[in-house]
Amino acid sequence: MTSTFFILVSLLAFANGGLVGAPVVPLTNFVPSPLYSFAYDVKDSLTGDFKSQVESRSGGYVRGQYSVIDPDGTKRIVDYTADPIHGFNAVVRKAPIVKVVPPVAVAPVPVAPAPVPVAPVFPPPAFARVAPPHVHAPVAYKYF
Repeated sequence: MTSTFFILVSLLAFANGGLVGAPVVPLTNFVPSPLYSFAYDVKDSLTGDFKSQVESRSGGYVRGQYSVIDPDGTKRIVDYTADPIHGFNAVVRKAPIVKVVPPVAVAPVPVAPAPVPVAPVFPPPAFARVAPPHVHAPVAYKYF
């Protein structure tokens, strides 16, 4: 029972900051109205990753914009604001990346029929069969 009590007291002491209490540090550089701004831009033509973001904050009011290239070839641009009264609000719009040119009608070009292939003519072989001198003689070949 004593060991259980000792373990329980030790765990509570460590959970509260150890055996010796940590000194309380007053927050002297606390900023009641935070102020920041940042921006980044990614342009990676190797992977096709193009995006950007800009954001600024003054007190409880945040304003920003980010853009990303969608798979359908358009650029999605999101303008957003956030504050304690209205919450987060975003306006999404899409813009084409490239100017779309309508196709031009082209008159068909007459196509000549393909030439009919002609079988190649090969020269006679370098040897020719010579007629045997008599009927029972073996066949002989003469090479030129």
